[in-house]
Amino acid sequence: MSEYKLPKVWSAADSNQGKFSGINQPTAGARFEQKLPVGEQPFQLYSLGTPNGVKATILLEELLAAGAAEAAYDLYQISIMDGDQFGSDFVKLNPNSKIPALLDQSGAEPIRVFESAHILLYLAEKFGQFIPAGPAERAEVLNWLFWQAGAAPFLGGGFGHFFHYAPEKMEYPINRFTMEVKRQLDLLDKELAAKPYIAGQDYSIADIAIWSWYGQLAEGRLYAGSAEFLDTASYKHLQAWVDKITARPAVQRGLKAEYKAIK
Repeated sequence: MSEYKLPKVWSAADSNQGKFSGINQPTAGARFEQKLPVGEQPFQLYSLGTPNGVKATILLEELLAAGAAEAAYDLYQISIMDGDQFGSDFVKLNPNSKIPALLDQSGAEPIRVFESAHILLYLAEKFGQFIPAGPAERAEVLNWLFWQAGAAPFLGGGFGHFFHYAPEKMEYPINRFTMEVKRQLDLLDKELAAKPYIAGQDYSIADIAIWSWYGQLAEGRLYAGSAEFLDTASYKHLQAWVDKITARPAVQRGLKAEYKAIK
């Protein structure tokens, strides 16, 4: 492995982005004019079947299963490897150019919602489901929802990137992020030893958020070989929780919905 020499001033032109070269740039904003489709359902979801993307489809399917017919949605695929997220219409929905992005057109004025954790919270509050009303119980759900938002970059952008996507395997970053991911798995396993769901007795948006990343990791869906590498099978309480959520019909429909998105 060649020794990296730190430049005095970093330049994108001199950086190796691997398979993401040509997509990642150090600037924000739209790169081309774009007209996104808009359907007639109350919610318009622009997404992809990533861990963050499936959070939204899973919750929408859970809401529909719970009888909230007003949670009907149209789903459109945003191909992030093709750079769809940098089109002008998508940037209007999410100036940070990340999926998923939601357009709520059920009211007098359309409302944009971006960041997957916010989409979960927005929908749960709008329909009064999958988030408790009691202040202590609600706070516990939000504790874990925001834990996931803060922890997942170590799993995706850290461990996943260096384990799976980086153009060469590097011992130091893999060890660094593996250590943290293992600590996170151990935390979840210990918490789930004493309760059926991550925030207590009831299934909530916190479970959806965490399962979408850590549940799929434990099942070996995220990065080839990572479940064995991390020995996820050894986290017995976590595995039991993963299996319980995976078996939910709305979760299965939420995963399949991403594959049926209008392209």
